[in-house]
Amino acid sequence: MSSPFLLGFDEVERALSRVAKAASEGYPPYNIERIHRDGDMPERLRITLAVAGFTRDDLEITLEENQLVIRGRQADDKDRMFLHRGIAARQFQRAFLLADGLEVRGADLANGLLSIDLVRPECERIVRRIDILSRD
Repeated sequence: MSSPFLLGFDEVERALSRVAKAASEGYPPYNIERIHRDGDMPERLRITLAVAGFTRDDLEITLEENQLVIRGRQADDKDRMFLHRGIAARQFQRAFLLADGLEVRGADLANGLLSIDLVRPECERIVRRIDILSRD
């Protein structure tokens, strides 16, 4: 552990190494945007991946612990003969580590863009007094 003040954060360190490894992957390209709050709405985020050529049936989204995993698989076009193939039909897996409390609200595929909406409900601040025992 790097600091004695970060007790119990071993899982965070492992998660950061997974994120660093995944950051080197470049396909498919993606955006992450913060959706502005409207009044009492909780914070919302949207992940958008460019998945042109993939259908809804080619895509799979799973939530494994705090990791959002998007996979794309296309069937081989063995019946088609290409003179030039510039559009790759490759598989991909893209993972995002979600903070505690972040919830996946839904996903939408339109015009070659897969959008996944996330929301972080407002957390109430908890302050608890700890009694001190005296052993005299």
